[in-house]
Amino acid sequence: MQAPSTRSSAPLRHPARPRIPSRLAQALLPRDGLGNESSASSLEYGPVDLSGRQAWAAEFEACRFDRTDLSGSVLRGARLVDVEMRGVDLAGTDLHDGALTRAAVRNCRLTGASWAGGGFREVVFDGCRGDLASFRFARLTGVLFRDCDLREVDFQGARLSRVRFEDCDLKGARFDAVEAAGTRFSRCDLWGLSGAVSLKGVVVDDTSAPALLHALASAMGITVEG
Repeated sequence: MQAPSTRSSAPLRHPARPRIPSRLAQALLPRDGLGNESSASSLEYGPVDLSGRQAWAAEFEACRFDRTDLSGSVLRGARLVDVEMRGVDLAGTDLHDGALTRAAVRNCRLTGASWAGGGFREVVFDGCRGDLASFRFARLTGVLFRDCDLREVDFQGARLSRVRFEDCDLKGARFDAVEAAGTRFSRCDLWGLSGAVSLKGVVVDDTSAPALLHALASAMGITVEG
């Protein structure tokens, strides 16, 4: 774990924005609903109920989801490219082995969602509730988590490259056996985090450091008194 630096550094590159046309056709159900190996492009999904559905290897490209209910759905192997999600309910959704590329996920509910084994590239999670979500063995590149509730989230075995956590609640999060060199934590709550010994090479600020150092000491059998 690197000590916080007092030197100024170059601004970190923001994840690429999703490439979405200025005008989108309104998705019509059931035609544009979820189905095995279904494909949707340049569509806008409003506050429709798509909860509890099953669809394998579905693809969405250049689409927007606004307050859509996808909770409890099984969307294994889903591929989402250039998408925006606003206020979407993904609680309990199974997105195992899915892929999310150039995406903006804002104010969404991700509680208990499983993204295990997935691939994430150029994604922003902003203001999301993702407690108890699973990113086990996922690959995250150029991902920003900002102002998110990530209590007890599971990153076990994940590979993190150019990942940032800003103003996030990560109490009780699991980082066991991760590869996370260069990952940055700014103004995050890391109390009760597990897997601290795997976080070699991460960068933390003064606000995040005490909890991470405490977790590291605990993992090494060191008792901190006072």
